[in-house]
Amino acid sequence: MLQCNEMGRRRRAGLAAALCAGLCMAAVGHAASQGFPRAVLDAIPTASHAVLGDHYPAVRVPFPHGVVGYPDIQYAVIPAYRPLHLDLYVPPRSRTTHPLIVYIHGGGWAFGQPRQSGAFANWPGVLALMAAHGFVVASVQYRFSGEAPFPAAIQDVKAAIRWLRAHASQYDIDPRRVGVWGGSAGGHLAALDAVSCGVTALSPPAAPAHAKPGTLHAQVAPAGPEGDCVQSYVTWYGVFDFNKPVPSEERAPRANSMLDRFLGCAHTRCTTQQRAAASPVTYVKAGDPPGLLIVGGADTVVGPQQSRDFYRLLRSKGDAAQLLIIPGVNHSFIGKTPAATRAASLQALQRTMEFFDSTLEPHRG
Repeated sequence: MLQCNEMGRRRRAGLAAALCAGLCMAAVGHAASQGFPRAVLDAIPTASHAVLGDHYPAVRVPFPHGVVGYPDIQYAVIPAYRPLHLDLYVPPRSRTTHPLIVYIHGGGWAFGQPRQSGAFANWPGVLALMAAHGFVVASVQYRFSGEAPFPAAIQDVKAAIRWLRAHASQYDIDPRRVGVWGGSAGGHLAALDAVSCGVTALSPPAAPAHAKPGTLHAQVAPAGPEGDCVQSYVTWYGVFDFNKPVPSEERAPRANSMLDRFLGCAHTRCTTQQRAAASPVTYVKAGDPPGLLIVGGADTVVGPQQSRDFYRLLRSKGDAAQLLIIPGVNHSFIGKTPAATRAASLQALQRTMEFFDSTLEPHRG
């Protein structure tokens, strides 16, 4: 009997709980149906067109010596492709502006990312040290050969430079003092950008003058007064003439090499004209900005001869150029021992800093 009474009590308690829960849910549902207050809705901004920009609040990362890093800033949106980003390293705020260095990573135009370079164990830390020295430093993404062939990558580099100049006042950049720098594939892109100032075929895609409402088009910063021209450049183990032998390409299967994929002629045979169109040597002329070329004397990927020949071409045009061949080290300045790798990497970095100091003058004014 006691057991039956207890079961009845529990049944009644359960019914009461269910009834209470139902009433609570009804109350919540009623409250939720009210939506946002009018004042909240009125404060939400909208545009007259589809907005592709990234408006996530800026992330600020502190580095030593007062440097602030801004990771993953979106600099361009090109329909059908991933949004393009860059990392930015900014010196402590001051009353003066700073020259800009744009770094372009390597990876055979097919992989890699802006936070790596050769044997450096903490590349963001290195770039932050450069910012502490007086430069604003940007490390940029670009579209890979598997996403879009040439000229997509160089168009992206130029789009990044335009975006940085368009936001110069926001980050204390002097738009008249810009250097570009890269390693391997990034070295090729750095040299190509430096010697192709104003070349229309390599310019970023732009929105049409009279785009129809609702149509998607590239969101790229306008050229501005300085365009995508730079005042100096540095290349680490870069390729400059695709019509000359490159050791790694000679070992690759013909018509399916990394270079062929970059040029968009994989599974066919790239023509001399296709190779020339992507080669910095094609665009060299008198009056190009000063350049520093650094390569390992034992480089088996691109070989030191590419840098030697490009240096001679630059000098023949009367352009200021310097060449450093580091004996005994391979691609990425990899030596036979960890000590040799470290010594070569630090030598290249120091020479690079000295060159940008002399050509961009970070402490001027």
